[in-house]
This record gives sequence, C-alpha cells and structure tokens, in this order.
Amino acid sequence: MKTKTMIVFVLLLGLLLAPMFAQGTKDAAPQEIRVLLANHPYGELLKTKIPEFEAETGIKVNYESLQESQLTNKLTTEFATNSSTVDVFMTRPLQEGLMFIKNGWYESLDNYDFADYPKNSVDIGRKDGKAYIVPLVTEWQVMYYRKDLFRKAGLSIPTTFAELENAARVLNKDGIAGIASRGKGAAAVTQLSSYVYNFGGRYLENGEAVFDSPEAIEAIRYYGKLLGNYGPQGVTSMSWENIMPVFQAGKVAMWTDASVFYGQIVDPAKTQIPAEDIGIAQLPRGPKDDSPFTVVSWGMAMSSASKNKDAAQKFLDWATSKELAKEGMLSNITMARNSAWADAEVRAVMNPGLVETQAHAAKNGYPFDRPFMSSVGQARDLIGEVIIESINTKGTSSKLEALAREKADAVDELLKADGEYGL
Repeated sequence: MKTKTMIVFVLLLGLLLAPMFAQGTKDAAPQEIRVLLANHPYGELLKTKIPEFEAETGIKVNYESLQESQLTNKLTTEFATNSSTVDVFMTRPLQEGLMFIKNGWYESLDNYDFADYPKNSVDIGRKDGKAYIVPLVTEWQVMYYRKDLFRKAGLSIPTTFAELENAARVLNKDGIAGIASRGKGAAAVTQLSSYVYNFGGRYLENGEAVFDSPEAIEAIRYYGKLLGNYGPQGVTSMSWENIMPVFQAGKVAMWTDASVFYGQIVDPAKTQIPAEDIGIAQLPRGPKDDSPFTVVSWGMAMSSASKNKDAAQKFLDWATSKELAKEGMLSNITMARNSAWADAEVRAVMNPGLVETQAHAAKNGYPFDRPFMSSVGQARDLIGEVIIESINTKGTSSKLEALAREKADAVDELLKADGEYGL
C-alpha cells in the first residue's frame, strides 16, 4: 500500500513540476560566442563553414570580418578598456603577439595538441613555456606574373633584381603596370622586408633598429625606383586589398606579395585572366642574399576575458582542425599544419609553383616580415614614411638617409619604452 501511495505521489509531483521545467528549458538562452575574423582567404573560408559548426554544436556564432589593421585596432581598444566581449579571434603573431601576451589578453592553450605543427611556428606565440596562439596560415614572399605577357615580350622569368627591374621596364606599357607591390606606408613594410634581406639588411638587429644601414637604404631605394617608375598609379595608397583587383583585371604584369593570395587570383569568378596565364615564382635573389620572408602570418586565439570559454574552446578546436586545414590547402591557402602539406589528395592538385616556392622559403627564408617588437604598429608607421618618400621620388631622394636615421632613432625609443632595447 505504501509503495502504491509513493508512486502516485511521485507521478503527481512530476505533473506539477513538468511545466516549470519546460518553462526553464524554453527560457534558457542558447550558447553564443563572438568571433572576430580577418578579411583574409582563411577567414572567408571559415565564414562559409560556420553554419555547419552551429548545426553540429548548437552554439550560435556572432562573427565580424575586418581588414587586418581594423581587426588589431578593434581588439586593442576593447581589451585595453576592459570592454571586450570577444571570445575567439584571428591574430597576427608578428604584429600584436608580443603586446597581447605581455598584457595578458590571450588565454593560454594548455590543453591544445600542437603535435601537428612545426615547433618554430608555435614558438612565435609562446612565452614562459605557455602557448597562446594556434598557427593557422604560413606565408612567404613570391612573385605572381603574367605568363602571356612574358611570352609576348620574349622575356624569361627574372631570377635577379637586375632582371626584375628590366622586366618591369619592358612590360610597363599599354595601360599595364610593369610591377606592383604594397606601397601604402605601414602595409608596405612586410613586402619590403624580403628586398631588405636580399640586399643584406635587416629591420632590427640585437634589439636595435638598423634599417638605416647602407644595405637597407639601398633596398629601400631600389623598391622606390621599381614602384615609382613602373608601379600602378596611386601605389602609395595601395595595400594588397587594392592591388589584387588591379591584377585580376589584367592591369599588372608582375606582383610581389604573400603566397596566400594565389587561390584568389586564379579564381575564375574573381579574375579576368585565364588561370593558365598566371604564374607563381620565387622572388628574384638580390645582390647579397636569396632570403624571402617566411612567416606564420595568422593564428587563432581565445580571449582571456571570455565568459564562454567552453564554447570558445570548441570553436577554436574546430576552426583549426585538420579537416579545415585540408580544405584550406585545397583552396590554395597555405596552412600551417604538417598533415595538410603531407596529404596525398592535396599534393595531387596543389600548384607546383606553390610547392617549389614553399620549399625554397623553408630552406632559405627569414622568419620575420616586420620588426619583431611590442610596438610594431608604430614602428611600421615610421618605416612606412621612409618607403613612401622613396616611391614618391623614384628612389632618388637626397634626404632618404637622414629620414631613415630619424625614424630608426624613433624605433629605438619605442624599444626602450617597452624594455626591449638591446635584447
């Protein structure tokens, strides 16, 4: 009898509480995270895949896509004012990595498996034994060129800077710029870097600014001469976002920039040039060296201020997964995972030029494309002024040395302020 009474009591209690539980479930908000992506080929790929992640996990992803400088500025402002609601974000290890680590804005990734990554690619985002950034994309300096224009002009692919300048001169006609590269101040610093290295210079050495050395000045003059004489109109206001559509429209014969853009410039939906007429080659060697930059250009990180760390970790694991790395490679995005490069399906379809230039850069490249310092944004602005002076005067400026010395002194002051001078 007591057992029957208990059963009836439990059933009645369940009937009374069921609406309350149902209402609680109904009112519970689904998990949401805020993600900041770069206006970059891999960011564009992720945007197309996010609905799949949401369907698989039930996590709502509110994402924003920003140009690289806008992304850094937005993150820095929000973190510095303690107003950020960002959970996961794309980040540039060489641009903001040191500053963000110093300020404690990255969440340490203690449980992430980094076994599939080259050690040096992880080390760039590591401090005191803790890793903060998952490498996403590797990039190196290459030269894109119009095969059809080279054939028509009877030119071979340039292998030296002297040959590069001659090709730019010959091809600069009929409304087509002979060569393009970034000329917009700070944005140009990364692409100038390989020219500086190939002339035997550096931006920093032993914690001091040295881009006012004779070797670096010679490189800056050469870069200015190329773009000032044979570059597209308005090149000093052009970053890659501005140059790409000009190349895709068939108005540029050669373009030196990062390897990651190959997939976009051969995409028939975006370019007017047949893919078979677009080549990718090594940046020609300079007078002193043959050392293009090769860098981890983008990574993925979690915010230490995230209020949704479990959901954020799930998104980060998914966004940096082997499966998506393979999809990136199949879209001609040069991913950081070792397994993506070793995948048989990827290697069967990958452009041989990408494979060859990657192997060359891996063997000969220099692992920085900008000054590696906390105040890198300000340093790039300062160096950018020297670059613009050189382009505007076609490499002939009489005040270039003095200007470079002035800006190098200013970069040294930044290093001193951050406690990095002489280190």
